[in-house]
Amino acid sequence: MQVATISFDKFNALADKDAQERIVAAKAKLGKRAVILGHHYQRADVFKHADLSGDSLKLSRLASQTDAEYIVFCGVHFMAEVADIMSKPEQISILPDLAAGCSMADMANLAKVERCWRELSEVLDPDEKITPVTYINSAADLKAFCGEHGGIVCTSSNAPKIMEWAFAQREKILFFPDQHLGRWSGYKMDIPLDDMLVWDPDLEMGGLTAEQIKKARVLLWKGHCSVHQMFQPAHILKFRNQYPDGIVISHPESAFEVCKQSDYVGSTEYILNTVKAAAPNTRWLVGTELNLVERLAEEVKHEGKIVQFMSPTICMCSTMQRIDPQHLAWTLENLAEGNVVNRIEVPEHEAKLAKVSLDRMLAVS
Repeated sequence: MQVATISFDKFNALADKDAQERIVAAKAKLGKRAVILGHHYQRADVFKHADLSGDSLKLSRLASQTDAEYIVFCGVHFMAEVADIMSKPEQISILPDLAAGCSMADMANLAKVERCWRELSEVLDPDEKITPVTYINSAADLKAFCGEHGGIVCTSSNAPKIMEWAFAQREKILFFPDQHLGRWSGYKMDIPLDDMLVWDPDLEMGGLTAEQIKKARVLLWKGHCSVHQMFQPAHILKFRNQYPDGIVISHPESAFEVCKQSDYVGSTEYILNTVKAAAPNTRWLVGTELNLVERLAEEVKHEGKIVQFMSPTICMCSTMQRIDPQHLAWTLENLAEGNVVNRIEVPEHEAKLAKVSLDRMLAVS
């Protein structure tokens, strides 16, 4: 018998130790009915409870292969949306704190993208000339937009391959919401920087002339990740001066100049795998989110490897930090009592179109 939903108020003041104990108890009571997903950027005191860890797409795919009734995503909103889209119809996707969003994803909302499409139509026919490509770090309705307009989704690891597919469909690409991933991916495909122009959604016609739009091969949405924006070429220069044998690895959400000066550039999984596979006693400067870097440093220190965070300023994904032990305990205790809280449910028509663009990506990559 279902009981009344337990209010979060009584959990808000819980000491971390008490919250941890209640998470363990509720998780044991739920058993295999719930699977907890922990994104690489998740804080350590929550990540420790994850049944599965990885990047957002990997986690959604793994969760859909389980028999769990509840998918508790310790990540951010767009990740829980992807889990809902990709999971079985009977599975329920949950985000422990609905305030856990993504500032990058918020930089490209559907209204702005649709206005961009309308403005582009004053210069050319976008449905004939432009393939929309959205980074997986975006809202479900933008993935649906891409599904409806012959577009596709990409990840940080497959973006160049996805862009190749996109160019095979049409001559131009509109890439959103992260300009840095789009620019680096285009650069890896030997597209001149001058052929990749930034579309500023807050300016009429993106701040571009008709001639610029006609000439551009890639239109890069003016968006970025607030964490990766912190990394600067000066950080790399200082590291190289101190440690000439040191190795630099960065995430492609970092600025172009940072990627250019790095020895390796790749996704979170790529960063983890590269450092773990490296020779013992090597020193690394890592340009990605702090929680991942600290966890990686701990994992490889027994091999004499030293892993440093790139920025001298402490910088973590503040929105993902919102999912704390208190919210996770509250979520799991409610589920154990038969109450579903913070369900993430993408509208059916939107989910179908979003799945079209996701399926295109999976077929290509």
